[in-house]
Amino acid sequence: QVQLVESGGGLVQPGGSLRLSCTASAGRFNIYTMGWYRQAPGKQREMVAIISSSRHTEYGDFVKGRFTISRDHGRNWIYLEMKELKSEDTAVYYCNAEPPFSGFQTYWGQGTQVTVSS
Repeated sequence: QVQLVESGGGLVQPGGSLRLSCTASAGRFNIYTMGWYRQAPGKQREMVAIISSSRHTEYGDFVKGRFTISRDHGRNWIYLEMKELKSEDTAVYYCNAEPPFSGFQTYWGQGTQVTVSS
């Protein structure tokens, strides 16, 4: 069974940086739109950043140039570079793979905790 596995979360001080990574345990996701979503306690899950198979990117309004999403097609990896982290960025961050066609499965990772605190 295909799994998305995130890594790189942790505790960081305000203003600090983190790099999240996500890889698929099997399969090829070159044609999928990949992305990062987050969910803070008591809040709905929201889109952080997505990247298409052609590397077109979109970001949540709150990102404001602080985060960068990238992908490595050949190795099935996606990354999220986060800078200037704020306490409000504290959340569980989830990796997502969205198929290009209806009827195909969407995949989610288990999530990685990011805590921004002094």
